[in-house]
Amino acid sequence: MREILGRRRRLRFGRRGGTARLDAALTCATAWQWPVLPGVGLRVAGGGDERGCACPDPECAVPGAHPFEPGLLAATTDARMVRWWWTNRPTAPVLLATGGRAPCALSLPAVAGARALAELDRMGMRLGPVVATPTRWSLLVAPYTLERLGELLHAQDWVPSSLRFHGEGGYLVLPPSEIGTGPVRWERAPERNTRPGAGGGAPVPAVASPWLPDVGAVLDALVEASNSAPDGGSRLAY
Repeated sequence: MREILGRRRRLRFGRRGGTARLDAALTCATAWQWPVLPGVGLRVAGGGDERGCACPDPECAVPGAHPFEPGLLAATTDARMVRWWWTNRPTAPVLLATGGRAPCALSLPAVAGARALAELDRMGMRLGPVVATPTRWSLLVAPYTLERLGELLHAQDWVPSSLRFHGEGGYLVLPPSEIGTGPVRWERAPERNTRPGAGGGAPVPAVASPWLPDVGAVLDALVEASNSAPDGGSRLAY
């Protein structure tokens, strides 16, 4: 009897999680025009628990959190394709294909990311959405080209050694996914773009997609936060 009840609870949880992921994928694809695709997800063991990556690599470094079938080039904003994917794979992670017209991101290890956000808040830096996993935090930024990123990095004397860049040809796992390291959540929820209301009234939505900061502003702020830290920035460098 307990086993039957346990299975029912897992089924109900799976349905809720699947619905939430489908809703999130549709919002990204149709409302925000962010191309998405399902991640490989986690392998389900005999007891119904999710364990390890569903890909063939037994030593996968990013379990559940990468494309497999379909590949990254299949990312789309087409609602019919998105519905088909998550109807057939309701617990698949939601992956954003970064770059092009889609957001890019800068990410840091979770502890360094939390400290960086606290320092950027202290500096008064306006941030966009921030995705948090148990191991890394990712700051979403406006799209940039590899050429522009190269110029920005060349202009810096030093950047945190663990800073990663998710640009064109990359991907990022989005909430409310579940991956090998744990749940994916919004540390900072997406903020809608707004414009002043008529006659100086309250701001109203200008476009549907969330506001994103420029990559140069975020990179400069991260470097400044590192350089101004009492420990010389070492707490942001791992």
